[in-house]
Amino acid sequence: MKRFLAACLLILSFVEVGHAAQIIDGIVRAVYDGDTILLATRSASRLKVRLYGIDAPETAMPDQPGQPFGAVARRTLMYKIMGRQVSAEIIDTDRYQRAVAVIRYAGRDINREMVEEGMAWAYRQYLRGQYASEYIGSENRARSIRAGLWREANPLPPWEFRQNLQDGKTLNRKY
Repeated sequence: MKRFLAACLLILSFVEVGHAAQIIDGIVRAVYDGDTILLATRSASRLKVRLYGIDAPETAMPDQPGQPFGAVARRTLMYKIMGRQVSAEIIDTDRYQRAVAVIRYAGRDINREMVEEGMAWAYRQYLRGQYASEYIGSENRARSIRAGLWREANPLPPWEFRQNLQDGKTLNRKY
């Protein structure tokens, strides 16, 4: 019985290690929008990263419109981390093969800051664990003080904006 318990504990310790997040350090070489960056790293040389647990307004592209605060969110993220050494706590990989990570600079959670400043939504669909309560709380505070995108009465979430574009719906607002 003792051997069985010891074996179970040993297996559980390996499982726990397998779920530990990988942390990669790198320099931010590009900010594509309010929730996607490019890191220059030692191991992967270039790593495209989607910020975990947040969804920023869409920025305008040559072939599609953007959302209000899309450009502001991008500039805000650039101001915070462009050209700086950051740590990326890799949580997952998305369907576009981007690393999904919490970005930290000088001990600060940049993802949470973007939500707290009203530059992004807490992406509830994908949030888990400690980050769920932190990011949702940050979004609620931003809403209450009407920070950033919350200056608008009813801002359209990016996931709905993307769905409308995909469905070919015309949007009532001019972006």
